Amino acid sequence: MKTNSAIVLLFLGSATLLHAQTLSPPAYVTDAVADAARPAADRQVDNNRKPAALVTFAGIKPGDNVADVMPGGGYFTRIFSKVVGAKGHVYAVIPESLATKAPPEKFKPIHALVADPAYSGNTSIEIRPYDRLDVGAPLDVVWTSQNYHDVYGAVPVFSVSGSTGPEQAAKLDAAAFKALKPGGVFIVVDHAAAPGSGGRDASTLHRIDPATVIAQAKAAGFELEGTSDVLSNPQDGHDKLVFAPEIKGHTDKFVLKFRKPTVGSKTEP
Repeated sequence: MKTNSAIVLLFLGSATLLHAQTLSPPAYVTDAVADAARPAADRQVDNNRKPAALVTFAGIKPGDNVADVMPGGGYFTRIFSKVVGAKGHVYAVIPESLATKAPPEKFKPIHALVADPAYSGNTSIEIRPYDRLDVGAPLDVVWTSQNYHDVYGAVPVFSVSGSTGPEQAAKLDAAAFKALKPGGVFIVVDHAAAPGSGGRDASTLHRIDPATVIAQAKAAGFELEGTSDVLSNPQDGHDKLVFAPEIKGHTDKFVLKFRKPTVGSKTEP
């Protein structure tokens, strides 16, 4: 999808812009981040990943049902588990294509997490195709962090034979919309590409233009409620692979908050 910086500003200007860094995290969020059961490796990257600000921005709270789509090693899954508590549930959703193509050892960390007594009471693993997020309960939040570009760019282990990456990303958005309760939230965090680049760099630099994500989510029926620059880095020129040593862990990232309209409301045109 061809975009430009003017379209980005139009999209963002139509939303009520919320800023995560201006919101004080509630105690249940700060307690979850401070939880002693979290691995030391997770704690070491908190300054860069800013979990308290992001979870507060998302509005995740005790009792929520959350789908953590493409959870990796479970960095956010653990935090969500402690935030939602005994009355909530966290579904670690692994795409079917990834589950069949990636080596089994890739999933050992997330399997260990859901077996850990510190988290096992309210976490589970769900393997689903991109067009299905039917986890057995209406969801309050669907979250995906630093992987939307993989789906859109059809990075090999995320690809689906006979279908393009943009098609699969659109299916993911539609599945999120269907699975969420009215008023539910869809959060997308990812590495920013240059304005106007669309999905050009999704499979090479592992970046995507936020305007492309916004357009796809809105086409699925979502309203853009807000953005956050808590993970922004104006020094990132958007021209390097996100794994390059000089930028790894410090890329310019966008945070988008979409909401499924409640009954009777209208989506933006």
